[in-house]
Amino acid sequence: MKSVIFMGTPEFSAPILQSLVDDKNYDVIAAVTQPDRKVGRKHILTPSPVKKVAVQNDIKVYQPEKLSGSEELQELIALNADLIVTAAFGQFLPMSLIDSVKIAAVNVHASLLPQYRGGAPVHYAIMNGDKETGVTIIYMVKKMDAGKMLASAKIPITAQDDVGTMFDKLSLLGRDLLMQTLPDLIDGKVQPLEQDETKVSFSPNISPEQEEIDINLPARLVDAKVRGLRPFPVAYVIMEGKRTKLWKTSVIDRQTDLRPGQIVEKSKHELLVATGSNGVISIEELQPAGKQKMTITDYLNGVGENLHPGKQIIDNDRSK
Repeated sequence: MKSVIFMGTPEFSAPILQSLVDDKNYDVIAAVTQPDRKVGRKHILTPSPVKKVAVQNDIKVYQPEKLSGSEELQELIALNADLIVTAAFGQFLPMSLIDSVKIAAVNVHASLLPQYRGGAPVHYAIMNGDKETGVTIIYMVKKMDAGKMLASAKIPITAQDDVGTMFDKLSLLGRDLLMQTLPDLIDGKVQPLEQDETKVSFSPNISPEQEEIDINLPARLVDAKVRGLRPFPVAYVIMEGKRTKLWKTSVIDRQTDLRPGQIVEKSKHELLVATGSNGVISIEELQPAGKQKMTITDYLNGVGENLHPGKQIIDNDRSK
C-alpha cells in the first residue's frame, strides 16, 4: 500500500480524492486544501469539497493559508509519503515538499497540455470556442504546469456545455485517468513526454475586466463566453445603462445588418440581439443589477413595452 498526500480544493478534486480512498492500494495519510471560506449572502463559513471528503473518511486535514514557510509544510515533508497527488489545489507547491516523496508528485490538470497552463483552463477552453478539451497527468515541477506528461485523455465540448458541466465531466475523466496511470507509474512503466514549449498557452484566473462581454464579437464567441463564465463568475453586459449578467444565451442561425447590441426581434418570450460579424443571439436568462436571475419572459414582462427592433439595448463602445 502506497502512502498518498492529496492536495485539492473544489468539486473537481473531490471524486479524485474519493477514488484514492476507495482503492486498497493507496493510503491517503493527509489532505491539504484551502481554508474554510465564507459563502453566500449569509457568509456562512464553509469547508471545501475536499475537506468534506477527507473528514468523512477520517483523513487528517491541513489548511494553510499559504503553504510555503508554514508549520504545516514541515509536517507534510516529515510524512515522507510515497506520492503526492494534486488536483486544483490553488497554491504552488514548494520544491522541498515535491522532493520529499519517495516515488512522485503528480498533478491532474484540466487541459490538454501544453495548452492552458494556469488556474482557469476550463473557462478559457470554452470561451475560446474550442471543440474539445481534456485532462493531463503531469509530474509536479517548480514551473507552473510545465512538468513532463504521463498521460492524457480528451473529451468534446458541446454547444450546451458550460464550466459547471465540463468540471463534472473532467473530474471523472481525471479520476479514471489517474487511477489507470498510477500503477504503471509506480512500476516504472510510464514513459514521460516533454511538453512542446512552442505550443504553450496560458489560462490565468479570470479578472473582473474579463467578465464583460464584447458584443462586437461573433455570436458564437459571445455565447461561448457566457457559457465559459457560467456558473462562476458569470459574464455581463451593460444593458440599458445597467450592468446585467447574462446567464444563458443561444446562437440564432440568421444574419442581420443591425449594429452589435441592437434589438433584432422582440416578442413576449424572445429577445434577439445583434452581435459582431452580422450575427444574432437570443438572450434566454439574465440578471439585472440588484435583482434575481430571471427568464427572458419575466424580464420582458417588466420592461418589454420600452423595447423595439433597432433599439441599442447593449452598449457596444469598447473604448470606454
